[in-house]
Amino acid sequence: MSVVENGNTQMLVNSTWQVDPALSAVEFRVRHLIATVKGRFREFDGAIVPGEVPTIAGSIKVASVDTFDERRDEYLRSPDFFDVEHFPEIKFQSSAVHLTDDDKRFFVVGELTMKDVTRPVTLDGVFRGAGLDPDKGERIALTLRSELDRTDFGLSWNRALETGGVLFGNAVELALDVSAVRVD
Repeated sequence: MSVVENGNTQMLVNSTWQVDPALSAVEFRVRHLIATVKGRFREFDGAIVPGEVPTIAGSIKVASVDTFDERRDEYLRSPDFFDVEHFPEIKFQSSAVHLTDDDKRFFVVGELTMKDVTRPVTLDGVFRGAGLDPDKGERIALTLRSELDRTDFGLSWNRALETGGVLFGNAVELALDVSAVRVD
């Protein structure tokens, strides 16, 4: 099946796709005081593999964290947060992909492992489209969103504020914008 024959979510489960990091983004948002810190990971990979139960898997090099503040990034790499020396990767492995009736939305159920802690996660996906890339062949685009509690993964460092409350929120919004190239 080619991109031009079928431009819907069925492509996710009928072909093998490799994430193109040059055209993809893995980003997060978390509350800091009353503002929001936005960050991203610069090094990651992933694939979508068809099968009786299609799988979506990916990994992130934690040391590539970038919040546009080098001092904060170094602290996030420290043992108080990600502890990249002992836990250099974040990994995701799907257990199910649920397609919806509207042909654009889907849900990916799987397990996220961070700091050697594995928890279930559901990603809300939207199929953005498909096309032919003159350099790399068939390509699809999708977005994945989720929210998790960072303390569930051992990322519990925080500081109480004199005015009440804490420095960081526990809820982390995940945003993945994926462009993938067909490899089968």
